[in-house]
Amino acid sequence: MDQVYRDATTEMEKLGVNEEYIIGWQGGYLGHPEREEQLINEAYEAGRADGQEKSVDNFSDWMG
Repeated sequence: MDQVYRDATTEMEKLGVNEEYIIGWQGGYLGHPEREEQLINEAYEAGRADGQEKSVDNFSDWMG
């Protein structure tokens, strides 16, 4: 893992970002295959899209 990944994950956890968003972001960032269809939700999809773009701009949308 690179430092951007570590820092982003730590920051999301400290901010209380939705866990599904974090999992999606991590998977997208690392290029993992998408989850099975029944496990996909809005937070996961948003995180995955941001992770694929390596974007850290939308964390606050998924806090709390």
